[in-house]
Order: sequence, then structure tokens, then C-alpha cells
Amino acid sequence: MRLLTVGLLCLAWALPPAAGTAGAADAGDLPVIDAHIHYSHDAWDMLPPDAAIEALRAAGLSRAFVSSSSDDGTLMLQDLAPDLIVPVLRPYRRRGEIGTWHSDPSVVDMLRDRLAKRRYAGIGEFHVFGADADKPVIRAVVKLAAEHRIFLHAHSDADAIRRIFMQDPGAHVLWAHSGFAHPEDVAAMLAQHETLWADLAFRSEQARGGKVDPEWRKAFEAFPKRFMLGTDTFAPERWHYVADHASWSRAWLADLPRPLAENIAHRNAAALADWALAK
Repeated sequence: MRLLTVGLLCLAWALPPAAGTAGAADAGDLPVIDAHIHYSHDAWDMLPPDAAIEALRAAGLSRAFVSSSSDDGTLMLQDLAPDLIVPVLRPYRRRGEIGTWHSDPSVVDMLRDRLAKRRYAGIGEFHVFGADADKPVIRAVVKLAAEHRIFLHAHSDADAIRRIFMQDPGAHVLWAHSGFAHPEDVAAMLAQHETLWADLAFRSEQARGGKVDPEWRKAFEAFPKRFMLGTDTFAPERWHYVADHASWSRAWLADLPRPLAENIAHRNAAALADWALAK
């Protein structure tokens, strides 16, 4: 699963979505919330905080879920634009911790300290697969999310998602990249868990030529309040695609009924953020 995920990411990065697809004019006024943005330490010199905020606003985003390695990147952006940035606390203090963080007890102390000082909407995006989701560190993270009434943004396979819900049936989980699963499998998971949402970051196959794939359309129509958009700026260069991705998303969303398009574009993400950030 890890190798498959990496392969899909590389393929998606090599084939960035094209802007200006048919239908874009019909959806040009659609507000967009991007639920999967990172502003990690290796982007700070290339793109200073004020330039990053300008890039998000230039894309026409109404809000952006931001998590970073380290979390200082997220806080820099939130301090500049609290109206725009939905802060999500990432358990990575630097790059290279994707495969080790869930075995490092000091991560829990870091998260607990940060959560005591600032209000966050979620914990993540974090990577965990299969039985690793049962490790003590992950259990502690799931418990922290419940204590603070915030969501978990999990880059995981379906097995790990199920294990998280076994630990806390009431957990609110945003499934990064919809688990890179087939739309029918994503729909099956959403049917099993009422508080599971799916972001569409790096999922370009749901639309071709401005037309929504029939299987994805079926999933969207079955669960109109459970999908949201995401770019995933996992590398500094990905920031160049934020505006193109928003334009491309508006284009294929124009192929859906307007209420459903609005849900995926911004209403679903706004509802999850407002739930988590409510005092």
C-alpha cells in the first residue's frame, strides 16, 4: 500500500490538472475551500508567508486547511490571515518523520503542548497504515482529538481508518486522498462511518474533459455532504498549482447540479471546520 501510494503521488505530480477546462465559466463564481495544504519548512525561503497568503487568495480560496512540518509554518500563515487559514496540527516536526512518528512517544508531548496553547481544527495530515494504527502513539492521538473535539486528517488505507473508528466510534476523520481507493470502495467506507469525510487531493480521475466520471458521480450523489477538495502542497513546487487546481476543480464541478457542486467546493469543508473551531 505504501509503494502504491507513492507511485500514485508521483504519477499525479507528473500530470498536474489543467486549468481552463470546458465549463469553467459556468462555475467561475464558485467559492472554494482547499482542505489539503502544507506550508512546510522547505517552502519558507522560496515562498515567504505573505507570498503564500497572496497565492491562496489569488486562487480565489475562501479558506484553506493548512498543516505543516513544522507546525510553525501553519502558525505563520494563520497569524497573517486568520480569516483564511484553518489550522491543522501536524505531528511532524521536520521532513523524514512519515514512517517513524507513530513509534515516537515524544510526538504526543509535542501535540499536547501545542493544543494547550492554540486552537486547532484537527490533527494531521499524518500517515499511518494497517495495524500501525493500533500503536500507543496513534491511540494517544485519537484520544487527544476526542478530548479537544477536533478531527483527524489521516493519509491511510481503509484498514487503518477502521482501526481508528474501533478506538473511537465517534471520531471525526478526514480521509486524505480518499485513501486512493476506487470510488465504490470509498462510498462503502462512507456508508460504514457517518463521521468520515474524504478529500479529493491528487484524485484527477474523477473528471476528464470537464465531465465527472460516472462512478465518482454515483459516490458524490450518494454522499453529497462528505467530499471536499484538496491540492496537497507536499513539496514547495506544488504551490504553483494551487490556482490551477482551483480553476480545474470549478470546471468539473460545473458538470454537477449546483447544490452538489457547492457542497464539494466549500460547504462540506466549512461545516467540518466550523464544528471543530466552535468554542
